[in-house]
Amino acid sequence: MSSHVPDLDGLQLLVGIARHGSIGGAARANGISQQAASERLRAIEAQTGLTLVQRGARGSRLTQAGVVVVEWAARLLALADEIDTAIEGLRGDRNRELSVWASMTIAESLIPRWLVLLRQRQQGQGRRPTAVSLTASNSDNVVEAVRAGTAHLGFVEGVQAPKAMRHTDIAHDELILVAAAGAPLSRRRTPLAPDEVAELALTSRERGSGTREVLETSLRAHGLTMGDSVVELTTATAIREAVLAGSSPAFLSRRVVARDLDSG
Repeated sequence: MSSHVPDLDGLQLLVGIARHGSIGGAARANGISQQAASERLRAIEAQTGLTLVQRGARGSRLTQAGVVVVEWAARLLALADEIDTAIEGLRGDRNRELSVWASMTIAESLIPRWLVLLRQRQQGQGRRPTAVSLTASNSDNVVEAVRAGTAHLGFVEGVQAPKAMRHTDIAHDELILVAAAGAPLSRRRTPLAPDEVAELALTSRERGSGTREVLETSLRAHGLTMGDSVVELTTATAIREAVLAGSSPAFLSRRVVARDLDSG
């Protein structure tokens, strides 16, 4: 392997910084001190020869290079998790009882809290907590995993529920258009017309994503199609960081950017 590639712990730290918006938050999520996280980050930047994180008084933000590396890191970590799961299966490990697949937005913004609440409720009832294996993917892949029996339970977002499958609505969300500070759209105070939305060059999710499906379906209702994407990324977190770093506007779940909206 190239000497420029950080180890998995280092990649996990970078993804944590993107997710939590600070080195301290990433450190807590990884169970290390902030000093250790800062030292590890400096070592990663020295190893890659890139400035990956811009430090500031209000937190830490990925640079454009950092956004790209985190996007690759998320894929590598997901693959490492799959390999780990496969190895456990080969060893005959049956501790993981429930296989849950979720779309990326749901996996990032809702599932962690749900799993904590599930464990707390079961422990409060004196029951053995259900062991859960979580796989994050796009909505199309989640549906296929449930159909194939790979997943016991799937969570997706979209305009309509998958066909020929038992389902229930559990929450509602909305997509909002976000832009980098200083971008012309950030100063606009009137809503965009559908044809204006169709003309936007966006930072977007890949095909098969529920987020993208909602946008494309909404435009089709007006006889329009989505314009070409400037860049396609596979997670809402990566898109958020790309926009913050100056990429083109994007449509994201309100849940994903709730803290950004609250802080202005």
